[in-house]
Amino acid sequence: MAQASRDAGRPDLGWLIARPIAHRGLHDLAAGVIENSPSAAQAAIAGGFGIECDVQLTADGEAVVFHDFVLDRLTGETGAVVERKAEALSAITLKGSNDPILTLSAFLDLIGGRVPLVIEIKSRFDGNLALTRRTVEVVAGYRDHPIVIKSFDPAIVTALRELAPDIPRGIVAMNAYDYGDYDRLSPERKHALANLLHFTESRPHFLSWKVVDLESAAPYLCRNALGLPLMSWTVRTPGERQRAAKYADQMVFEGFRP
Repeated sequence: MAQASRDAGRPDLGWLIARPIAHRGLHDLAAGVIENSPSAAQAAIAGGFGIECDVQLTADGEAVVFHDFVLDRLTGETGAVVERKAEALSAITLKGSNDPILTLSAFLDLIGGRVPLVIEIKSRFDGNLALTRRTVEVVAGYRDHPIVIKSFDPAIVTALRELAPDIPRGIVAMNAYDYGDYDRLSPERKHALANLLHFTESRPHFLSWKVVDLESAAPYLCRNALGLPLMSWTVRTPGERQRAAKYADQMVFEGFRP
């Protein structure tokens, strides 16, 4: 009975695939508009695009909008994001701009529900669900906004199913997990991720698949047999845009304006 209630009713996600989604906002490094920044969000809103953003955990359990686990690439600071408190992070500006690192709640206030928001929960695949819980707590205060949550980590998507079954959830995936971020995973676990062998536990409402891997069984079957919306990441070239248009319902794009 509990399982039935968790899985009752698939959400209508037509709004999610209606417009292209700006990867980490509509950022432009040359113009000083940095990824996951307030300026990138405002640029996406001005263009009428959806926004994809990333969240990381702080030392005091807050969710902040930031992609990397460490500060080095995007700020003048060094060290792990999780070692700093949210207030301290908010005083750090993103490199090449005057934009601060925002908490997720401040980011949601900025967007104001004007465009769809896709929140990606970053994971070290270590079973830590603190960021997931905090993200759900924050998003719960914005239920009237068009928001979905996704992750590469099926344990997080499964937790979302338990914690907030009414918030649309998605799995981010690809065919080969050969990035350094996944070195700690066994070949068997990588195989399970690529083939969605967690599906009965995670029950995603949508998929976000690597654009070069779209012609694969898992995304094809989920889209065409199960009717799950399929977005593609990250589209950067005309060829990738054509592939996304052919095999997916919408694209997460970067480096151009559709």
